[in-house]
Amino acid sequence: MMTYEQTIDYIYGRMPLFQVVGASAYKPGLDSMRAFDAYLGHPHHQFPTIHVAGTNGKGSVSHTIASVLQSAGYKVGLFTSPHLRDFRERARVNGEMMPKEFVTSFVDRYMQVFDVIYPSFFEVTVAMAFDFFRQQQVDVAVVEVGLGGRLDSTNIINPRLCVITNISFDHTNILGDTLAEIAAEKAGIIKTRIPVVIGEADDPAVRDVFVKKAAEELAPIHFVDEELEVTEVAYSEKENMPVMDFTINGKSFSTSLLGDYQKKNMPTAYLACLQLRRLGFNITNEALQHGFLHAQQQTHLLGRWQQLDNNPLTVCDCGHNEAGLTFVANQLARTKYNCLRFVIGMMKDKDVAHVLPLLPKDAVYYFTQASSPRAMPAAMLQEKAKAFGLEGFAVDNVPDAIKRAKADAKEGDMVFVGGSCYVVAEIPDLE
Repeated sequence: MMTYEQTIDYIYGRMPLFQVVGASAYKPGLDSMRAFDAYLGHPHHQFPTIHVAGTNGKGSVSHTIASVLQSAGYKVGLFTSPHLRDFRERARVNGEMMPKEFVTSFVDRYMQVFDVIYPSFFEVTVAMAFDFFRQQQVDVAVVEVGLGGRLDSTNIINPRLCVITNISFDHTNILGDTLAEIAAEKAGIIKTRIPVVIGEADDPAVRDVFVKKAAEELAPIHFVDEELEVTEVAYSEKENMPVMDFTINGKSFSTSLLGDYQKKNMPTAYLACLQLRRLGFNITNEALQHGFLHAQQQTHLLGRWQQLDNNPLTVCDCGHNEAGLTFVANQLARTKYNCLRFVIGMMKDKDVAHVLPLLPKDAVYYFTQASSPRAMPAAMLQEKAKAFGLEGFAVDNVPDAIKRAKADAKEGDMVFVGGSCYVVAEIPDLE
């Protein structure tokens, strides 16, 4: 049997990884996923699932729902992607990653099947996660969509609840050029008679897509803006950690997940938990409050407005598309600092012309690149940014860019690291 390191090299080398090669790794259609799932004996039939899609926020919402269920006493599987530091982050049970031994034994057992079915990297990952959850005999699994929804490999499940966080422009080369087209792909997770929670659908065309699809499937549809009233949001400290406090329908909650975008994500997670309660899950108000407050601690979510250092104030965030970086820019505008030092890297296939104008022009930029073939070269990003009045330095790798930004920082300055999940993943000592 291969070692864990050899196993990871094997699956990376044999199956194109989207975060490395981009759209060419995307494999539309569910035929090979269904074939592999059938060969495994449909492991996802052994536990109830919750399916979470959306352009932004699906990670935070998935982790929060999992944390609440964990606080309610359930043994909870959580499937998310991409991983930041360790492949095993993609499948957790009560916050603990898959053991290395499980990864190596799974690949060893099914290596010959790969030569018959030719699954993609993501299909193997999904199948491995479901098999792991079956082995662990989880009570429930929260499953985050990888990309889109309709043709995503996770869409073989028959969930108890579907959640769609929001719709924004991302992966337009795969999902479509309009919000309505993207919404139609995300709406593909809506199943017959299965309730669906919609976090945001401000665009009438997007809302119409969801309403029509739900009607076709006879699926009860619940919009956050119709069922919840969020009256107060503020930052404070609880249990010696910074938190965001919010009041929903008169009830007070705090979350350890920070960032202005959580004002949208937390009500979505809250309404999803209320629906799960109606579906028979034993979720008390105490479990809700504990799960929200300890979401980061219980599920180990990284890179969501995460404070890394106090001197200088250093924060990272995975926001990488138009909607995500709008929230980041707005929050930076309300943060106190003397000078903002912005470490940024982006992927070559991102539409930088839509996101660069969102960023503050008075910041000093450290343009960098993640160690991925998809990464835009630092010098190229620097050149593109100049057209939008963003000035700074090109630094070839993420650790050196952060080191330089911190070294340049004077008292009262802030260092921000972002632009891509892959940049955040290469922050030294991220934990």
